[in-house]
Amino acid sequence: MNEEKTPETTQEETSDKPKTPQKEEKQTTETVTAEIKSDTVIATEAEGQKAKAPPKSKPRPRKAPAKKAAKPKVQASQENETKETEETTASLKLLINSDEPEEARIALIENGKLDSFHLETVSRAQTKGNIYKGIITAIEPNLQAVFVDMGIEKNGFLPFGDIHPEYYCKDVPPSTHWKDLKIQEVIRKGQVVLVEVVKEATGNKGASITTYLSMPGRYVVLMPGSDSHGISRKIEDEKLRSTLREIVVAAKLPEEIGYIVRTASKDVTKTAMHNDIRYQLNLWKEIKKQGQTVDAPALIYKEQDVTSRFLRDHFTTDIQEILVDNQNTYDQVVNFLSLIPARQRKAKVKLHKGARPIFNLYQIEEQIEQIYQPSVTLPSGGSIVINPTEALVAIDVNSGRTSKDKNFNETIFLANMEAAEELARQLRLRDLGGLIVVDFIDMRDKKHIREVEKKVKTCMKNDKAKVDMSRISKFGLLQISRQRLGPPVQKGSYVACDHCQGLGMIRSVETMAVAQLRHIHTGAIKKTTNRITCHFPLAVAQYMLNQKRTDLLDLENKYNVTIHINADPDMNPTQSKIELHKDVEE
Repeated sequence: MNEEKTPETTQEETSDKPKTPQKEEKQTTETVTAEIKSDTVIATEAEGQKAKAPPKSKPRPRKAPAKKAAKPKVQASQENETKETEETTASLKLLINSDEPEEARIALIENGKLDSFHLETVSRAQTKGNIYKGIITAIEPNLQAVFVDMGIEKNGFLPFGDIHPEYYCKDVPPSTHWKDLKIQEVIRKGQVVLVEVVKEATGNKGASITTYLSMPGRYVVLMPGSDSHGISRKIEDEKLRSTLREIVVAAKLPEEIGYIVRTASKDVTKTAMHNDIRYQLNLWKEIKKQGQTVDAPALIYKEQDVTSRFLRDHFTTDIQEILVDNQNTYDQVVNFLSLIPARQRKAKVKLHKGARPIFNLYQIEEQIEQIYQPSVTLPSGGSIVINPTEALVAIDVNSGRTSKDKNFNETIFLANMEAAEELARQLRLRDLGGLIVVDFIDMRDKKHIREVEKKVKTCMKNDKAKVDMSRISKFGLLQISRQRLGPPVQKGSYVACDHCQGLGMIRSVETMAVAQLRHIHTGAIKKTTNRITCHFPLAVAQYMLNQKRTDLLDLENKYNVTIHINADPDMNPTQSKIELHKDVEE
């Protein structure tokens, strides 16, 4: 459902009311996700009023009127220049490329620079936010978790802390914490549960799931089975918080449903808020009905497409223009805008019909390709190199060319400041999470060190993920912990290389030939072998026949075997096949 939802924590929402012991840990893992049947109407911006002409003065010689006439023109041109300057300083455009059925791409650009990128492909269907009716297939007391069959490729992983007390097989006191219970005593194998995916499956691991469901809308997140009530931390005005709380209370939510008021509700009207809540309640009724009638395992609710999710979770009034290249998506955006308050409808929606692709028109294809590259160039000539590993992400800052005419310390400081801004942007674009270690260029001035730390914190404020960071150590290392909002951007677009299998390198022809000669030697030693047939890539086979011919003859004579080397042009550089035969003598 929502891109903000992760198994770790909720970033922008916070609860004002303490949770029950059973839900206390769960609520830190719940995040904002859901769908909104929203989508948009074109709002036109009011044109600026023309500058009024100055009042007329007493009659003067003929030249006087000419001077007076020139003044309004200068004044009008200055006003126009001012308007143009204001428009260029805060230009946020949303580009939606969905004309191809295989994939949909959304790019948010600020003054021509890619600020946010979202991708959804047919080959990589998203399961995060989906709700399933599953069956518990295994209980693992050591892991304090159970595995749930949801009818998909891999079973979901459900921690004990994410199991709602209503699924316990025996009665427990309401104040009992799940840590004081034994999972095998309160949960049984074969039990049916309603679960929601909070983290996509990665590698050999199945999806992380929870029984604490959430139904996020544009303005409010409803949480069935919870008694938590909260308002986004980003809404700091106490008067506004109180007003929003009164609006939600007036909606008369059922007692068993909690809520979180989202940041987007700052300028919301009472009608829009109640419509949002009403839609989520109706959706929850349908999910409950499906959960009671459908046989497990089964998909109960599927999260909406990438366009609906972005508009619901990321659309702000700062976006001045939305360009779409597909008629259906255009209607979807127009419908969304029609459902939000008029004060939030400042964006102009346009249907792109030009010959050039929409992303190519705004020259951001290269910026998107840069997301998949390990190195990113900085304006001063330096670069940052991003290397994700299994456990963490390593980011190295390189100074590049250092000008001899400038102060060395100032040059290093400039490179680190540029790197601080760029790494924050790359973390958002690539959605890199977990532990991130940044190796800045060593700085001697403590003031420069503090400025770089401050720059990283400032640039991280625009990140919707939860971020925590340390100080720069004496070794120049900065540690960042970032919440992962979705799967890595490469998934669905890239597959592992058949040649290197993700290593990034392959053996040289000489090394491959020597390694294969060792395998042939090992096979020739066996008494059950008198003929060896080898199939190698063309380059390796040629090298063996030309450079290792003497070695092959020595093996044939020493072990009384026959060796055949066959070149296969269809083999990739890392493939090989060695067959050992024992021919029966007549």
